[in-house]
Amino acid sequence: MSLSAVVLAAGKGTRMKSELPKPLHDACGRSLLGWVVSSLDASRFPNISVVVGHGKELVVESLHTGFPNREFMFAEQHSQRGTGDATSVGLAELDVRDPSFSDDDHVVVLPGDTPLLQADTIDRLVDQHIQSGAACTVVTARLDDPTGYGRIVRGTDGTTVRKIVEHRDCDADQLRLGEINGGMYCFRRSLLAPALRMIDSDNAQGELYLTDVIGVLVEAGHPVHPFVADPVEISGVNDRAQLSDAANAIAGRIIRDHMRNGVSVVQPSSTVIEADVEIEPDATIHAGSVLQGGTFVGAGAIVGPNTHLVDAYVSAGATVAHSVVHGAQVAGGEIIAPFSHLTGD
Repeated sequence: MSLSAVVLAAGKGTRMKSELPKPLHDACGRSLLGWVVSSLDASRFPNISVVVGHGKELVVESLHTGFPNREFMFAEQHSQRGTGDATSVGLAELDVRDPSFSDDDHVVVLPGDTPLLQADTIDRLVDQHIQSGAACTVVTARLDDPTGYGRIVRGTDGTTVRKIVEHRDCDADQLRLGEINGGMYCFRRSLLAPALRMIDSDNAQGELYLTDVIGVLVEAGHPVHPFVADPVEISGVNDRAQLSDAANAIAGRIIRDHMRNGVSVVQPSSTVIEADVEIEPDATIHAGSVLQGGTFVGAGAIVGPNTHLVDAYVSAGATVAHSVVHGAQVAGGEIIAPFSHLTGD
C-alpha cells in the first residue's frame, strides 16, 4: 500500500488583488502552500504532485527553497478549467513517475490555500478511508451559514455520501443543507482517473468539477464516505481578510506550542513568532516583540519588549530590549543597550 498526494496550486487568486500567486502569500513566515505541504508527512507521502499554473516558476522555486530535503513533481495546468481538470493533470504526473500502482494504493487531493490544515487531520482521514474500504472519503464540515459552499447530499442511510452539489447548482432543498464540502479527498487511486474521464462541464461555471467524481463513483456502486472535520481547520484563503484571519490563528498555535515547551510569552496578543523560530525553555518574550526567519533564542534569554529579531542568534542568558537584531549574534549573558540596531554585515 502506498500513499500519494496531489496539491492544487495553479490559481491566481483574483480576490487577493496581487501579482503574487495566491498560494505564495505569507502566513507567519511560511506560504499558504508551504503550510499545506508541511502537513503531509514526508515518510507517509513520498510522492507529491503539485499542480501549478499562474506564476509557476515562483511556486516551484518556493517549494525548492522552503523544503530543500523533499522532492516534488510539478504538473502544469495550462488553462483554468476547474478542479477536475487540475486533479487530472496532477494525477497524470504521478502516473508517469509511479505507474505501477494497485487497488491498495491511495491518493489525497488537497487545495493549496488551506494553511490551517494539520497533519493529524490528514492522518485520521487516511486511516478512516483505508479502514472503511471506501472508494473515496470526502472531508466535510457543518456550518450554521453554508452560503457559497458546495453541499453534501448524503445517502438514505445517512452514513454515506451520494453526491456533492456546488452552491450555484443547488436547488432550494439542497441550499438548506448545512454540511459542506471541505475540498479535500482521499481516493482509491485506481478508481480516480477513470472517474475523472466520466465528468463534464455541464454546470453553472462551465468547468470540470472534481466534486462530480463522487456521483460517478456512487453510480458505479462504489462507497463514498464523509469525514467530518473542524470547519476552521479546512478554511481556505481567498482574500486579504481571510489571510489575516488564518495568520492570526496560526500565530496563536505557534505561541501556544512554545509556551507548552517552557517559553514565557508575556503578552501573546502583541507578539509575533514565525514558523521557523527556535526558542529554548525558560526564555522570556515580552510584549511587542517580533521574531522572524531562522531566529534562535537560547535558554533563559530575555527578548523585548518592543524588539525585532530577524535571522538572529540570541545566546542563552542574553537580554535584548527595544532593539533590532538582523542576522547578527548576541553572546551568552550579553545585555544589548536599548534602541540598538545590530546587523550581520
